[in-house]
Amino acid sequence: MKLGSRPDTFYTSEAVRSISSEVSSDLIIQVKGSRYLLHKFPLLSKCLRLQRLCSESPESSQHQIVQLPDFPGGIDAFELCAKFCYGITITLSAYNIVAARCAAEYLQMTEDVEKGNLIYKIEVFFNSCILHGWRDSIVTLQSTKAFPLWSEDLGITSRCIEAIASKVLTHPSKVSLSHSYSRRGRDDISCNGAESQRHKASTKGWWAEDMAELGIDLYWRTMIAIKSGGKIPSNLVGEALKIYASRWLPNISRNGRINNHEASDSDSDSATEVTSKHRLLLESIISLLPAEKGSVSCSFLLKLLKAANILNASSSSKMELARRVALQLEEATVSDLLIPCLSYTSDTLYDVDIVMTILEQFKLQGQSPPTSPPRSKLGFERRRSRSAENINFELQESRRSSSASHGSKLKVAKLVDGYLQEIAKDVNLPLSKFITIAESVPEFSRLDHDDLYRAIDIYLKAHPDLNKCERKRLCRILDCKKLSMEACMHAARNELLPLRVVVQVLFFEQARATMAGGKMTELPSNIKALLAGHGIDPSRPPPPLSTTSTIPGDDQWSISGLKSPKSKLSTLRMKLAEDDELDENDLHPDGMGRTSKFKAFCALPARPKKMFSKLLSINRSSSEKN
Repeated sequence: MKLGSRPDTFYTSEAVRSISSEVSSDLIIQVKGSRYLLHKFPLLSKCLRLQRLCSESPESSQHQIVQLPDFPGGIDAFELCAKFCYGITITLSAYNIVAARCAAEYLQMTEDVEKGNLIYKIEVFFNSCILHGWRDSIVTLQSTKAFPLWSEDLGITSRCIEAIASKVLTHPSKVSLSHSYSRRGRDDISCNGAESQRHKASTKGWWAEDMAELGIDLYWRTMIAIKSGGKIPSNLVGEALKIYASRWLPNISRNGRINNHEASDSDSDSATEVTSKHRLLLESIISLLPAEKGSVSCSFLLKLLKAANILNASSSSKMELARRVALQLEEATVSDLLIPCLSYTSDTLYDVDIVMTILEQFKLQGQSPPTSPPRSKLGFERRRSRSAENINFELQESRRSSSASHGSKLKVAKLVDGYLQEIAKDVNLPLSKFITIAESVPEFSRLDHDDLYRAIDIYLKAHPDLNKCERKRLCRILDCKKLSMEACMHAARNELLPLRVVVQVLFFEQARATMAGGKMTELPSNIKALLAGHGIDPSRPPPPLSTTSTIPGDDQWSISGLKSPKSKLSTLRMKLAEDDELDENDLHPDGMGRTSKFKAFCALPARPKKMFSKLLSINRSSSEKN
């Protein structure tokens, strides 16, 4: 908006700003180091503050001097007000309206002094044009950052926020995109050009990129106003937060270093101040996350968690992110979980503690395996009422929800095993944390243990100094019955595994071959040597076992799924010399022994040579029958 009609006659002479006039100046105004030679009449007739200051200060012989050291907006805003008093043409836009309004308020250019004064004209333009334009509202709100107290007192900030929020809740076709902004030609050329086409292309989240230009304090207040409207879907709010985070948060590499793209803009700031600024920004974004599950992706949440870890955000912010990640953990990838560890108290490569917290939150969700609702009879289906239809619909939704929960546990188990394979390479990873993470998922969620076996194998190779008890403790989390044939073949030749595990693998592979009527291949030479070192000679031909023979009660070991229709033998027990006595390290850290169920599975008999002979005899008998 343009005000006034006279041409601009201000000029600078010897660092003093003056105006061309036939009347000599009688007023000197100093504004933040700059001096103006002006006239009392046009200024005092519109500025109540100047009237009061001139009446209070003594008059000199030629010029009266007025000091304005704290003038809002500086010399540009003052000169704009001075030109208005002289009737010189001035231009108001979204870029200078806040400064002009604060300056006019400072000079008290109200209607009480003169009708149609500057404050009145600015307010008319602000309410009728600025607040009706989308981009003008954004630019004006952004400019209030230079005058926070003045803008709050004059209601400029709150009115801009309300205008922006109301436009977000309105269909974009009904929103006037810009007024003065389009004439400035920044980013978007014109109101009728590329800008409107861009907004029409994506009507749902058209406002997110423009709002991302705001500082975090104004952005936070505006997003609160938008969310309080209750009309914007949570996924659009989440997408807007993602755009804002990518705009302002520093790029964080995998090793935990911050690639700060704002370094050139804040050379005077120390690294601590920049980190504090980013920490505040991050915690503000976290506080704005919608409560609904799925409103933001799990990958985005984990990126925020990685940033929170590096920027040393508050514990409450980290816990909130961990809780939200746990709600949709099945969407995560292994690389998402690889959060660098920057703690001075831990030497591990990755922060496994925060992942353990996420898994604990996942377990606390109390999800259960899927259940099916009872089926209704066909005759009743035809006669059922609308309320019965609603009940059946709710049952179907419940079944779908519980099924998804069960499926999520299967996906999380696969994710955890992949994560274990990555962190197992860390030589500083404690055994206890590896086992805790491995045991954090329900037993039923691992359909096979091949990935878990690979993780254990990697950990054993990266930690060759583990003693016998530690290796046994590590391998207890492995269920040999759930290993594939390829994994069994690898485990049978793996010299890093405890002997007990190798024999268990051979036993279950033999049991599998017996049930299938197959033959057991000859043991590898290294396994033969390993068994021979423990007093076991598997190559010695044992006497054949009669199918009617029985095994003494103290030598029986019940194995689920080992019953064969071709044999009456359904139980077996075996013993290795290294497991005659329970090691001290077999106890848990709290001093309690293993559970009775685990003892029953791992209990070891007294005659290893005899029992291994029985194992080979079963294979031989099965081969002869076939």
